[in-house]
Amino acid sequence: MKAQTSVSRLELIGLTKQYPGCLANDDISITLQPGEIHALLGENGAGKSTLVKTIYGVVSPDKGDILWNGKEVNIKSPSIARELGIGMVFQHFSLFETLTVSQNIELCLSKKQLSQIDDLDSRINTLSEEYGLNVDPTRYVHSLSIGERQRVEIMRCLVQSVKLLILDEPTSVLTPQEVSGLFDVLRILSKEGCSVLFISHKLHEVTEICDQATILRGGKVVDTCVPNDETPASIAKMMVGDLAEQDAGYSKKEGSKTLFTASNLSLSSKQPFGTALKKINFDLKAGEILGIAGVAGNGQDELMAILSGEDDRNVGSALLMNELEIGHLHAGERRKLGMAYVPEERLGRGAVPDMSLTENTLLTHSKGFVSKGLVQWQGVKDYTNQLIEKYKVKCHGEFSEARSLSGGNLQKFIMGREIGQDPKVLICAHPTWGVDVGAALAIHQALLELRDQGAAILLVSEDIDELFLLADCMAAVCDGYLSPQVKTEDTNIDQIGQWMAGTFINEQASTTQPQSPTKEAVI
Repeated sequence: MKAQTSVSRLELIGLTKQYPGCLANDDISITLQPGEIHALLGENGAGKSTLVKTIYGVVSPDKGDILWNGKEVNIKSPSIARELGIGMVFQHFSLFETLTVSQNIELCLSKKQLSQIDDLDSRINTLSEEYGLNVDPTRYVHSLSIGERQRVEIMRCLVQSVKLLILDEPTSVLTPQEVSGLFDVLRILSKEGCSVLFISHKLHEVTEICDQATILRGGKVVDTCVPNDETPASIAKMMVGDLAEQDAGYSKKEGSKTLFTASNLSLSSKQPFGTALKKINFDLKAGEILGIAGVAGNGQDELMAILSGEDDRNVGSALLMNELEIGHLHAGERRKLGMAYVPEERLGRGAVPDMSLTENTLLTHSKGFVSKGLVQWQGVKDYTNQLIEKYKVKCHGEFSEARSLSGGNLQKFIMGREIGQDPKVLICAHPTWGVDVGAALAIHQALLELRDQGAAILLVSEDIDELFLLADCMAAVCDGYLSPQVKTEDTNIDQIGQWMAGTFINEQASTTQPQSPTKEAVI
């Protein structure tokens, strides 16, 4: 734990922010010392995002004071925050893909800051070497991996001589090796006196890297702790209560009959900066979860789209379900055969924002609720209420618009809706991304119950710990290639992390003769 100094780096006193129908921040007071790595924890909707946006000048508080180095400040905008020395790396990066690293960084610098830098590229190279970031100022962003893009975001803050760095879920899209590198950078910054505000749902990382932690619930500070004195389970209990202790681990199962097969699947990307799929092979077995790890942007989106039928290009016999060719079937026809799909994007693809939960239920669950072209609305409403109750979805009832739900609650609803169809095959992308501990537990248990009922599940996630918790067998995707499948009990995080970095591609090339894709499978 860092020793406290006479003057704190940042002090929040009674910060309050009210939105219509929601008290997002309720009299919050927190103090950060120079060099302190401080975790901000809480469930979805606890008030974390509103609080850090207030510190960064995106949101104006209704009440309360902010002291910076002991002096009261009014942070009206992000530019003012940056001038003070506050930098923030958002969960969704704000980089222009068609610009270089140097050009992206220059966009955030004021004229005064630019005038103090003789050569920006040289400055980036110097800081890159000093902090071990390996950032090339001349590369275009579209050519960078997700981990490299995050380092660019951090570099943007370092160029501005940051004194407080705010990180929102910084490790959610990184390999284990990249997480280790990020933590090395944070430790260097901490030793130099830079404070770090660290938001994460990965509590083992909090116990590893953070000096202090503040837990929010319902917009209020409900607890504080020294993470090094706690365990992930004890911190989770502070956040959500005794429920968190139930997610300790699950037994692994070996599947029986093969229900779904992808064989020699090769496919170009529809997107200009997308990733082509290259000779993808895997089997999904009844009563088994196959987990696919990978850093974002390595072909997961393309794979999910073609498996679900969202990408309607004909891949012929490359996809089989119950030994039936489905490569030419559209998404609705695949659903009729027993496939369900949980996409990564909740609003827009998982649910229509302006529609009620009842209407969203009907979109993928019409069986039994439509007779002779007429919708049995009462039945749909009753079923929607059953989903809300079973999965503890916090909302104002079945008439609530999808957009009104928090991310975790909407995800629970979508998972419940898809699982409620008793699918034979479930294709599931990032089931708990950005979801709090309590919601993640409910989703985990629902997936395992479905597996135990005999469904075959494909689980794509960037959370490697979640995959080891849930998956019975695992593989990794990199640059559109898929590694071999291996039983989870027969592998470890280091091997999967190396596969996420692509080591298996060279291994496969040196031990096997590549097969020519079938005519039907290549587009």
